[in-house]
Amino acid sequence: MPEDLSAAIKQKARTLGFDPVGITRAEPSLFREEYQEWIDRGYAGEMHYLMRHLERRLDPRQLLPDARSIIVVAMNYYNDRAEGPGTPVTDPDRGIFARYARGDDYHDVMTARLRVLWQWVQTQAGAHAEGRIYVDTGPLLEREVAQKAGLGWFGKNTMLINTRRGSYFLLGEIVTNLMLEPDQPARGGCGTCRRCIDACPTGAIVEPYVLDARRCISYLTIELKGEIPGEYHAAIATSGNRIFGCDICQEVCPFNLRRSVPTEEPAFRAREVTDQPRLTDLLAMDEETFRQKFRGSPVKRARWRGLRRNVLAALQGRTLQPVSEESAPHPAEQGDAGQQTEV
Repeated sequence: MPEDLSAAIKQKARTLGFDPVGITRAEPSLFREEYQEWIDRGYAGEMHYLMRHLERRLDPRQLLPDARSIIVVAMNYYNDRAEGPGTPVTDPDRGIFARYARGDDYHDVMTARLRVLWQWVQTQAGAHAEGRIYVDTGPLLEREVAQKAGLGWFGKNTMLINTRRGSYFLLGEIVTNLMLEPDQPARGGCGTCRRCIDACPTGAIVEPYVLDARRCISYLTIELKGEIPGEYHAAIATSGNRIFGCDICQEVCPFNLRRSVPTEEPAFRAREVTDQPRLTDLLAMDEETFRQKFRGSPVKRARWRGLRRNVLAALQGRTLQPVSEESAPHPAEQGDAGQQTEV
C-alpha cells in the first residue's frame, strides 16, 4: 500500500538524520509565469544555470521517465554559538561565514545519505523502482516541492520557513516512479512582519517574496565571478564582514529567533577556520593552505581568489579606503605566517 511504504520511508529517513520529511506528487510548477518574470527582470544575475533546461526545471516529470512522486528531506544546519540566534560579531577584525558553510559540504553529506535511503527504498519496493537524487544541483525548484510536501511555506525573504523550526535547514529530494501517499502542502505566513526586508543591508528584497540576487550579499560573495561593485563594500563590512554568504534576513526572522535549535549533525558544526576568523589571517592564507583548510567545505566553491576578493571588499568597506589585490599583503610576502600586519 502507498500509505504503508510512505510511512516507512519517512521513518527510515529520520533514522538517517533527515527531519522533517515529506512527499509530494511530481507535478508541473505553479510558478511558471513568476519564475519567467524573475528571469526576465535580470534578477538572476550571472546565474545562467537557472535559465537552462527551463522546461525540466518547471516540470519534474521530465527528470525521470514516468515520475510520480518526490520524496523531500531536510537537515538542520543551525550552528550558532551559545549567545543565541542573531548574535552579531562585535569584533570588526573578524569575518562571518554563512551558517550553512561553516561545516562540511552539505551536498556531500546529504547525497551520501539519500543514496542509502534510496537503496533501502528499492529493497522495499522491488526492482521496478527508479529514482533520481538531487541536492541543490539539478533543475528542480526545491523550495516549491518542499512546500507542497509540507516542509514549510514561503517567507517574504523567499526562504522556506517551517512554523515549528524556522528556516535553517537544507533540502534534498528523490524523484521516483513510485506512487506514494502525498502530504498536505504547508500553510503559514509572515503577516505584517517585514523585519527581513528592513534588515537587508543592500535592499536585495525589492518587495515581499521577490529577491534581486544581484544585490544579495550571498550572490556577491559566492556566485559573482568578477569584482564586487564598490557600492556594496560598506554593506559587507558594516553587516559584520559577511565574507561568504549572508544570514541577516534569517537572523531577524521571529520564527528563527524563537524556534531554532542547534543541529545535532556533527558534519555541520563550525570548523575553526570558519568560526569568526580574523580577516588578516584569511588574507595571509596562500592557495595551498586554503585547499587544506577548506577541503570538503562549501567555501571551496569560491576558491582561494574568490575568498580573498571577499575579504578585501570587507576591509575596503571598513576603512573606506581603496584596498586592492596589489596593495594588500600577499602570503608570499609575509614571511612568518604568525607575524601579520593589520590592514
